[in-house]
Amino acid sequence: MAKKSFRNTLRRLWALDKFSYSIRVFIALTGSMALCWWQNEMHLLIPLFLGIIASALAETDDNWQGRATALAVTLVCFSVAALAVELLFPYPWLFATALAVAAFCLTMLGALGERYNAVAYATLILSVYTMIGVDQRGGEVQDFWHEPMLLVAGAAWYGSLSVLWQALFANQPVQQSLARVFRELGLYLKIKSSLFEPIRGLDVEGRRLELAQQNGRVVAALNASKEIILNRVGGSRAGAKTSRYLKLYFLAQDVHERASSSHYPYNALAEAFFHSDVLFRCQRLLRQQGSACQRLSESLQLRQPFVYDDSFAEALGDLHASLEHLRSQSNPAWRGLLRSLGALATNLATLDRLLSDASNPDALAEATDSSLLNRAPQNLRDMWGRIRQNLTPTSLLFRHALRLPLALTLCYGTVHLIHPSQGYWIMLTTLFVCQPSYGATRRKLGQRVFGTAIGLTVGWALFDLFPSPVIQSLFAICAGMVFFIYRTGSYTISTAGITLMVLFCFNQTGDGYGLFLPRLFDTLVGSLIAGLAVFLFLPDWQGRRLNKVLANTLTCNALYLRQILGQYANGKRDDLAYRLARRNAHNADAALSTTLANMLLEPGHFRKEADMGFRFLVLSHTLLNYLSGLGAHRGSDLPEPVKHELILGVGERLAGSLESLAQGLAARTPVPLEDEAEQTLAAELEQMPEELGESQRLVQTQLALICRQLAPLRNMAAHLVRGKGERTVAKVA
Repeated sequence: MAKKSFRNTLRRLWALDKFSYSIRVFIALTGSMALCWWQNEMHLLIPLFLGIIASALAETDDNWQGRATALAVTLVCFSVAALAVELLFPYPWLFATALAVAAFCLTMLGALGERYNAVAYATLILSVYTMIGVDQRGGEVQDFWHEPMLLVAGAAWYGSLSVLWQALFANQPVQQSLARVFRELGLYLKIKSSLFEPIRGLDVEGRRLELAQQNGRVVAALNASKEIILNRVGGSRAGAKTSRYLKLYFLAQDVHERASSSHYPYNALAEAFFHSDVLFRCQRLLRQQGSACQRLSESLQLRQPFVYDDSFAEALGDLHASLEHLRSQSNPAWRGLLRSLGALATNLATLDRLLSDASNPDALAEATDSSLLNRAPQNLRDMWGRIRQNLTPTSLLFRHALRLPLALTLCYGTVHLIHPSQGYWIMLTTLFVCQPSYGATRRKLGQRVFGTAIGLTVGWALFDLFPSPVIQSLFAICAGMVFFIYRTGSYTISTAGITLMVLFCFNQTGDGYGLFLPRLFDTLVGSLIAGLAVFLFLPDWQGRRLNKVLANTLTCNALYLRQILGQYANGKRDDLAYRLARRNAHNADAALSTTLANMLLEPGHFRKEADMGFRFLVLSHTLLNYLSGLGAHRGSDLPEPVKHELILGVGERLAGSLESLAQGLAARTPVPLEDEAEQTLAAELEQMPEELGESQRLVQTQLALICRQLAPLRNMAAHLVRGKGERTVAKVA
């Protein structure tokens, strides 16, 4: 039993996405430490460790060929940057100019995508590491190739391990990313099930807000998974294993559309069926399906077969029986709500089938269109087009590309002005802390200072308790692993880890105690400069562009609606155009949630619209739910006259209204508070003669829900535009 438990523990550790990352870091750091001890050249340790760190920060997901290419580019960038620092260091004015230009150019490379951004960011970090090395020598430039060679050697050592690891375990990142998708989907379904509490006065808006925020996490997981799969497929035909994961990815998209769809006003359901068990049965089934998604996630992580629970069929049967009992009562007040519950039951049955299919994805039919949109630039012309598109003051990246060089130049001037001990750590702190938005910078600033204080306190205790150099070497390796494990999850712990690693590494070659106060002072000064730069120079206050984010949300929803209408008119087909419109709508919804979260970290004057923004998020996410409900039933057959009336008539009119609202928000032009024609249209859609077919009833109900959502959206947009206009007039006056 103990042996089996140990194997299970190892399997679960291997399933963690950060475990393989930490193993590579451990091997790289341990190998470098062992080499320095063996050669009795401990002064080589710090540049080797710093090179490893920079290389790991430049790492992004790719197949082994792509990683090998990226490593070659990274090493060239590192070599040029390190040599430039060594050669220009004795000439302060020339050095400061080169530093500002390089920081601007490297930051603008972020317009090309995550891979280029990571390499550019790591190159800047390695440049500062080189400055620290030159400063340790008292600014002397002798054997200018020596320090760069060690830094690049450390980077090459870790990069080689990364390429080899990817060649051996190519599909591990795909499994882990898909596991994350289904884990987040499971949580989404469980949160959604809470909306079916048959309680009068339920805080539906608060729960919808929680659902919208969780939807952002689902969208982020789907986007990351798509990029990882795309890196394996590229332009070629997918292999057997990759094809299996591609099918699971498309299945996850279908589950997401079904999970995010709505067919009902929740308060009306709770009021009408307060004394029935039907809502409890819906809630139970949704929670069960959420648990099934999470079990599927665990199966993918542990590489074990997924077995779908057959008891779900019984729960679904109980739900249908409960619906039949309610229908048998022939209550005319329930007629429309029962149709909505019937559509919900159909949707839950489809979800049940999709999750059942996940137990054998190889048996799934190949998608008619399995292409994925590759957003990366394909040639030099595309690259220049991306960069030129961002060369404008309205671009957040361009503003950050101007702000970061200014902050680094101020740091460099501060170092020469006050000559602090270990002063180049100030520049490194600013580089890590200074983020594109004020909210992200503020968050990281606090975490950096607090983490540094924790690291120094723990280091002071460990220095006294474990004076042995060998034990301190082990602590340095463990601290380096902590830095990478928590780098994206908890920056406070990550900062504490890197602080400890630096202390122990410097103690191997000199007096680690002498770093305590300089490290704390440099962190405070660097954080202060980063905070002031983001606050004073071209600040990107989220409130100032909230109207454009809201407008983009409505525009993407309108495009999604048009794609759905096209599917009803021409037949269901999960082609790239439809999937792209659906993903863009969800991406816009997630971007609005992120914008509002950043607004809450900004000064009070700049977050006045935050409350209105969150209410708009609830409304826009509800609209997206209704659109998903319409899209989830695209296979419904409609008579040709109905198609013309509902699709080309009503549907196009609703899409036009959404686009009109978006244009008003984007341009901050007055938006009418009410539109009587829309209210009349909604009332007409809700009037359904008995002779209507079920497919037409469903489509008409969803269009009515979408139409009813326009009035509160219009009201919110009008108040937002009017509030902005009044403040602008007051400012001019």
